[in-house]
Amino acid sequence: MTFIDRAVNFIKFFIQFITDDMWRITENEVSGIKHIGINAAKSLSLAIRSFVNENLQSRASALTYSTLLAIVPFLAVLLAIAKGFGFQDIVRQALLDYFPGHEDQWSQAFKFVEIYLAQTQSGIIVGAGIIILLYTVISLISGIEETFNYIWQINKSRPFARKITDYLAFLLIIPVLMVSSSGMSIFMSTLQNSILNEYVFLTPVVDFLFKVVPFVIATTVFTAMYIFLPNTKVKFLPGLIAGFVAGIAFQSFQLFYISGQIWVGKYNAIYGTFAALPLLLLFVQLSWVICLFGGALAYGIQNVKRFDFEDDSRNISRRYGDFVVVAVTSLIVKRFVSGEKPYTADELSEKYHIPIRLATSILYQLTELHVLTEVRDAGDEWTIYYQPAMDINRITVSGLLKMLDEQGSENFKIDNAHRFNKEWKSILKTRKEMYDANSNVLLKDL
Repeated sequence: MTFIDRAVNFIKFFIQFITDDMWRITENEVSGIKHIGINAAKSLSLAIRSFVNENLQSRASALTYSTLLAIVPFLAVLLAIAKGFGFQDIVRQALLDYFPGHEDQWSQAFKFVEIYLAQTQSGIIVGAGIIILLYTVISLISGIEETFNYIWQINKSRPFARKITDYLAFLLIIPVLMVSSSGMSIFMSTLQNSILNEYVFLTPVVDFLFKVVPFVIATTVFTAMYIFLPNTKVKFLPGLIAGFVAGIAFQSFQLFYISGQIWVGKYNAIYGTFAALPLLLLFVQLSWVICLFGGALAYGIQNVKRFDFEDDSRNISRRYGDFVVVAVTSLIVKRFVSGEKPYTADELSEKYHIPIRLATSILYQLTELHVLTEVRDAGDEWTIYYQPAMDINRITVSGLLKMLDEQGSENFKIDNAHRFNKEWKSILKTRKEMYDANSNVLLKDL
């Protein structure tokens, strides 16, 4: 074989392995470095597929729009909280330090914030102004949470009461963290000036720490977002790995963006005084792209072990889909009968080798049909358990299949009363025969 033939064969093998073969390798078949490498490849593949298939690029654009609309109210709340603690100036300087190259935009934003706060405090209805201010900020964070819930396949967001408490706590913590990081920077600067004169050999170490600090801050922020914003339990290690990748990507993009400011002269020739606007939009858009890709990566890392045969589950047949629904419902009903602790989606996925997306979609569908209901443990509010929502002596195979068949809308203008009456009656007759054959089969008895 020629070199070109070998290269073509390798590319074909690599594509086949990434798209299909590696998803058929279970964790019991490999170990050591090979196991870590395959899991890493699966996680990255899941993140890329999720980003593309779930159209996260469009969601990043939507968040860019929401961010620009809510940036002034968000800064107003942040600076108002900081002012209450007496370190408003520190927070302002910290924002300038975290996002270098945007001094003009921050200066203009701070002016808008001062005007906004003055109007809110001196308006005719002061309380209404504060409520609108907080509602705008909560809506922005809620939109971010909904995007992360979408990535994690979570169909329900936090209750509104929890949104208020969690988001306000988040807003209270941000200024404290910013002041703490600023204090750490001041401490290191003092250390550099006072000690390094005597211990010159420590200079490379301190210089390295100064360069690392922005990456550590970015990693911490992204990790906190990935762990606390989705309305589900995200493990620390997947959140940390994704936060580390996103933090490095964000800081690298920052450096590239700052160095790209030399291109502003070319934009001035096109946009004139509005040259800063497309650059700002670009910065916010790509920042959200990095953030959402990191969220998809965290999801892939945490769920990689349960995505074997994922491509097959996407093309699951109608018959096999009904079988999985019956099997899952039967397991939950029988565990309820035995008095054991209810199943979670993760337990069903791990114990019975059901791909996690298939398991969560089935459980959500059964919850919408009021066959199952979600319950939570008082000591663990993040974990969702599933148990029957109706009398288990009424949950039959035929009843479950009938509910699945009739779920959704049938309000169309197709003439099934005359023109397609025979076709419609044949479907109903076939379905009735199937229901009658299983009318007395209870899921708890399977």
